[in-house]
Amino acid sequence: MGDCRDGYEGIESTIMQGHRILAVFAHPDDESFGPGGTLAKYARQGIRIFLLTATRGEAGEITDPTLLQGRSLAEVRTEELHCAAQTLGIQEVILLGYRDSGMQGDPENTHPEALIQAEDQEIAFQIVKYIRMWRPTVVVTFEPHGGYGHPDHIKISRVTRIACEWAADADVDRNLGPPWQILRLIYTAIPKSQLLALRERLHEHGSSTREIDQFLAMGAGWEDTEVNIWVDVSSTLHVKWEAMRCHRTQIHEGHPFFSLPEQERQEIFSREAFAVAWPPLSSGRILSDFFEGLPPNRSN
Repeated sequence: MGDCRDGYEGIESTIMQGHRILAVFAHPDDESFGPGGTLAKYARQGIRIFLLTATRGEAGEITDPTLLQGRSLAEVRTEELHCAAQTLGIQEVILLGYRDSGMQGDPENTHPEALIQAEDQEIAFQIVKYIRMWRPTVVVTFEPHGGYGHPDHIKISRVTRIACEWAADADVDRNLGPPWQILRLIYTAIPKSQLLALRERLHEHGSSTREIDQFLAMGAGWEDTEVNIWVDVSSTLHVKWEAMRCHRTQIHEGHPFFSLPEQERQEIFSREAFAVAWPPLSSGRILSDFFEGLPPNRSN
């Protein structure tokens, strides 16, 4: 991948610059849980946002089986995904058609249609096609550990990085469209400090910390020193909560994110954290915007 030019234009000019974001995730709710406030913020500024979701979340837990009303979990979670995407302002959603692999060690891991059973090249080529079609400035996906070690998250992180490289390579299948060079690959990075702050507040209110404890035990949470983009989402945090509520089969009202008073949630989660995967930032540099230091998108 090539180099990016410096020179921050300012967030106010990004609409004229024609920037676009492609988010690539594994399951319905991934687009809301981590980067939802940021995606909503950019959508409301006129940035075009596209979403690739690899699976329909068939292996996810169900908060209340009566929500299915005789339908499959895949059907319901697909509806929830479109509800959340519309709430956030995502312009287009594409499901790649793989099956949810479940957590590491689950029987679903061995299903022949499971995402982790698919060849990296096969998935990467699909992502290349959409990168070349939509020509995003920025691609955002999971960090290499997948947030908390979920095998589908890890797989998508790896193949998305491959796809970003291949999309710019003129020698890679021209039937997928003309080459397109993204300008920045970004990882979602939920900081450990936010999870610990949430746990502390829940404890103070006498609420259960079980879910947060389990999340931390699975390795969730990046150190703040590894975060180099902090986006202020105070103006769209309420939109993130609304999008998360679309995922009713996954996120119940007793979920830790909803257990605290609104003001306390605002204090903890008013910023969303990310890490620049490529091209590397100079040591110690911290950004407040996905597009800081990037030239305008060259697409029409």
